[in-house]
Amino acid sequence: MHPVAPNGLIARYRDRLPVTDATPVISLGEGSTPLLRADRLGAQLGVELYLKLEGANPTGSFKDRGMTMALSKAAEDGAQKVVCASTGNTSASAAAYAARAGIPCLVVVPGGRVALGKLAQAQAVGATVCAIDGSFDDALRLVRELCERHPITLVNNLNPYRLEGQKTAAFEIVEELGVPDWLSLPVGNAGNITAYWQGFNEAVAAGDATDRPRLLGCQAAGAAAMLQDTDIAAPETIATAIRIGAPVRRHEAARAVQEAEGGFVAAPDEEILDWYGRIARLEGVFCEPSSATSVAGLARARAAGTVAEGERVVCVLTGHGLKDPDTATAEGAAVVRATATLAALERIALS
Repeated sequence: MHPVAPNGLIARYRDRLPVTDATPVISLGEGSTPLLRADRLGAQLGVELYLKLEGANPTGSFKDRGMTMALSKAAEDGAQKVVCASTGNTSASAAAYAARAGIPCLVVVPGGRVALGKLAQAQAVGATVCAIDGSFDDALRLVRELCERHPITLVNNLNPYRLEGQKTAAFEIVEELGVPDWLSLPVGNAGNITAYWQGFNEAVAAGDATDRPRLLGCQAAGAAAMLQDTDIAAPETIATAIRIGAPVRRHEAARAVQEAEGGFVAAPDEEILDWYGRIARLEGVFCEPSSATSVAGLARARAAGTVAEGERVVCVLTGHGLKDPDTATAEGAAVVRATATLAALERIALS
């Protein structure tokens, strides 16, 4: 018997998802993440700002929304093994949900290019982790070829059930806030922005909303394949989760942004890290650098006049800061050293 978590997003949105009574629900209680009003950060940006904290999902990223659907349907189909290529968050999520389902999991990552906090998650739950001498795009090509030759289920966002789960974040925003003027989010493989647009369209069709937000797809300057409208052979950025040079959902994402009358924007790493720090210091929210791209991109769009002053904006923070502890320790405040005396502590506390 497969485990069931009644508080997950499949239970919440069952009537809007492609599941039946025959679908075993593989859940870790994902979804229903906080939507936090960020007044101090918003004041710096000149907008009414909200942060969608997807790092509050069970494995610390938005990937759990899609993975509960992908593994539930894999279990329904009798899958014997699942596989994914990953820059980190997908591997952590796939490994956890596969463990929950009792299905062996193989994750393929670019060697030396994945933040340790993500890699550790996949290792901890027993997945087979394979680090290749190549990029994420190489890893994805290889796992696709593997699945074409063998009865192994691919759970990257090429799997259509991934987008079905991820669209539910749009439902939550509509239910809690209504429709913002803009939705700003990081773009790597471009599946999430595609899923949000699907979700907002379905909310309109269901009568839950009368309009849809404009979409701002935010990329790192060193991996801005969508903005440049061309693949990037060797993407490079501190934002490891979106260090992807050939987005597999390129066409769907481009169409979504065009229909939304939005756009793509790219920020250099120094700006991403600047806003990464500000999000933490001004709002107490610890996200990974890739998540901060949604705010860095918004700042660029504000400077360009694309986003007007006072507009209501939701920035999606896709992953928790503990995903990338190396960046956190490098960018955070230094540890103050002192002797174990009250006098030493007073000098620090009262300075």
